[in-house]
Amino acid sequence: MGSGMTGLRMNQRAVELADAMVEEAALLRVRSHTLGNGARLIDAGVETDGGFGAGIAISEICMGGLGDIASATVQVGSGTWPGVLVSTDHPAVSCMASQYAGWAISVDKFFAMGSGPLRAHARVEKELFEKLGYREEASHGVLVLEGRVLPTEAVASWVADKARLQPAQLTFVIAPTASLAGGVQISTRILETGLHKMETLGFDVRQVVSGYGAAPIPPVAKNDLKAIGRTNDCILYGGQAHYTVRAGDDELEELASKVPATASRDYGTPFYDIFQRYEGDFYKIDPLLFSPAEVWLTSTETGRTFHAGHLNPEILEASLHPRP
Repeated sequence: MGSGMTGLRMNQRAVELADAMVEEAALLRVRSHTLGNGARLIDAGVETDGGFGAGIAISEICMGGLGDIASATVQVGSGTWPGVLVSTDHPAVSCMASQYAGWAISVDKFFAMGSGPLRAHARVEKELFEKLGYREEASHGVLVLEGRVLPTEAVASWVADKARLQPAQLTFVIAPTASLAGGVQISTRILETGLHKMETLGFDVRQVVSGYGAAPIPPVAKNDLKAIGRTNDCILYGGQAHYTVRAGDDELEELASKVPATASRDYGTPFYDIFQRYEGDFYKIDPLLFSPAEVWLTSTETGRTFHAGHLNPEILEASLHPRP
């Protein structure tokens, strides 16, 4: 895995990014305070407005400071949308060992999925981190939560115990799905969703050398359930991802055909409708649905590029701008 094995200091980078958020709290419309047990909490949309800038900052933290993220105008069909561009030269580490929301934080009535570089220190997802072959030993960790309820001292203590740290060594950053910052940070998962799909298909994501992706940012929905639909659709129907991969043509040609969302049996309608079809049971949805609409895989061995999938402006429009 090259330099990734030695540690890329994602938690240290994320702490610096979190410090910058606190310093620019008024500009980013976020709030920071310290819980009774010393854990730091940055609210980017629960009890404050947050915004696009906060969303970019959270996204950089989610990727452990190893991703370049910028606002952009994204074209899907004949229409244009506010969007994000994401690139990284450490995709397996930044996306799977940090950005992927793979840690379930469940304490009393509090529940949220955790992402961010603290995962690479805590490594509670043992099977995944064994595959990635990556670990960090951090003196201060950062965890990003997608939720509408602020974490309590009990939550901070539980996470600290699992991570073998003290609460005062932790920073939590939170934004709801139905918020400006939340929408941005989910759209910046355009590369991560493709990598997760590859990993699910049994491909060694450590072979992915670099990634570059683009996705629309959804307008804020009226509630988090609707927002889950819109944020997913920005990836499934409006997201594009380019990967440079250390693999041969035959392997990449076969992989490319399986990665896009179009390869899923559940592809073809807005995600909210799919969710309702399965009566709100998230686990009945085809897990292979969650991936970019369109992908390109370039071989470092031959220079050939394999393309699959396509954008779907009609479904994206139906999802983001539904008719009354």
